[in-house]
Amino acid sequence: MKKPGVFFLIASLLWTFVSAQSNYKPDVLRNGFQQLIIQQPADYEGTVVCTVVRKMNPNPTTKAVLYVHGFNDYFFQEEMTDQFLEHGYNFYALDLRKYGRSWLPDQKITNARNLTEYYADIDTALKIIQSEGNNEVLLSGHSTGGLTVSLYANDHQNSDLFDAVFANSPFYNMNMGFLIRALGIPVFSCQGKKHPDVIIHEKNNIGLYGQSLHKSAHGEWEFNTKWKQIVSPEVNKGWIRAIHKGQVKARKGLTIDKPILVLHSSKSVYEKEWNDKMFEGDAVLNVKHIEKRGNKIKGDHSVLTIENGMHDLVLSPKSVRDNVYHTLFQWLDVKFK
Repeated sequence: MKKPGVFFLIASLLWTFVSAQSNYKPDVLRNGFQQLIIQQPADYEGTVVCTVVRKMNPNPTTKAVLYVHGFNDYFFQEEMTDQFLEHGYNFYALDLRKYGRSWLPDQKITNARNLTEYYADIDTALKIIQSEGNNEVLLSGHSTGGLTVSLYANDHQNSDLFDAVFANSPFYNMNMGFLIRALGIPVFSCQGKKHPDVIIHEKNNIGLYGQSLHKSAHGEWEFNTKWKQIVSPEVNKGWIRAIHKGQVKARKGLTIDKPILVLHSSKSVYEKEWNDKMFEGDAVLNVKHIEKRGNKIKGDHSVLTIENGMHDLVLSPKSVRDNVYHTLFQWLDVKFK
């Protein structure tokens, strides 16, 4: 009885591999990057796609990473790719539905009603990675992506599609006062069930974090400011509900049966106007929340601090991000023996 199951699995993976190979196109980043746009089942807004971006190691390897971006974000971090290639990995990234390369004209950018919507995108990408000969896979996510991959790992026990998890400043809790977190967010979340499209107007989002990153302001990075906006797009109550439900699970304590590394900055910064302190801490999340909820994970977890890291640790000043990569690959060398 087992042979037909094995046969169909092999046939499915072979079909995925052949299909993927024939449809990769040059990516907007050029420089050896390729992209594969994948049609997913339609949802409440209509047509849905996700996009896998890859850059293959010039030296044969069976190790790979899948990177999942955060909110108001997409994959553009070429230096991160170079680091993984230098350490013997094939590199893959995923622009989730309604983000970056996968954002369609009739969609609200970043829109989601449940973070489990992204599971189909992650499943698809991981199956492609496996079909392309990779058998040691790191599932990596930043911020909202860090929350999402943590939830995915919790909900996919005994999966053979990934072997470890890396969460870069994961969005495990709202960075707001206690009363807003305890009362306001749950109310918005409840309202989001029946009225998901109602926009929440943010009065204090002045884009200082975006300014700290982009070359046009104070940063050192180039990226598409339509896909990663300097001032974050407004969210709706459906999105608040999606995040809140995921964070409630994180608060209760996730169970992850693969090694997970959680990295966060040594401090949060709360500037009201531009200041170079923006380069020395997490301007988006409360690092104490990350540490507390990271340490509630049941399983082989490591929660480590990066001194003076910015919110996206790999976009921190060079000496800091060098420390990030040293910490990450030192951990991986132990877990991927």
